[in-house]
Amino acid sequence: MWTAIQKAIDLILRGDSELLNILGTTARMSLSSSILAVLIGVPIGILYGSCRFRGRNALIVINRTLMGMPPVVCGLLFYMLFSGVGPFGKLKLLFTVPIMILAQVVLITPTVVGNMESFVASVAAPIRETAHGIGLSRPRTFLLIANESRYQIFFTYLLSFSRAIAEVGAVSMVGGAIAWKTNVMTTAIMQYTNRGNFALGVALGLILLTISLIINVVITLIQRRLSR
Repeated sequence: MWTAIQKAIDLILRGDSELLNILGTTARMSLSSSILAVLIGVPIGILYGSCRFRGRNALIVINRTLMGMPPVVCGLLFYMLFSGVGPFGKLKLLFTVPIMILAQVVLITPTVVGNMESFVASVAAPIRETAHGIGLSRPRTFLLIANESRYQIFFTYLLSFSRAIAEVGAVSMVGGAIAWKTNVMTTAIMQYTNRGNFALGVALGLILLTISLIINVVITLIQRRLSR
């Protein structure tokens, strides 16, 4: 065990090329999918939390259902859609990073919507009253609510990124965990551990834990700020 840890630290310190490739692929996938999920989910979450319209409750129930979607189900859906016999098979996106990003966006966006809806619902009423009193239009009221939710938006983004970087089921199915192409940290840890290459698996695990620690520290600081 200690030998594997020592080798893992050595791989990290000397910047092993395969390790760097996996980190680069992981960063590309996680950053892209989490940013897209926030860009899509934040406006929808603010709309659900601040407005009252017909069908709103049904949409919220559907979103909460999607929040619990198993990653393997999402992966299966994308595999069927983009495989050779699927309706989008001609795009040849299966076993590429772009389809991994798309699958992650579908998984993460409902969580973004749910987090924003819950927060905005608790603060929207007084903001709407103030906006109405000073004669703000609906678009400007929306922007005002978004500005008041800026810490929550950043908090939600960190949650999205942490889910994206730790997900394994969907990305494994649609990406195929192909070395030097679609292998990310989670799939590589499973792959190399099964092969007996504990050093690289431990190195990736240490990096993943460090990233998770940093994200959780930042989330805790934001939560303290929001609770004041």
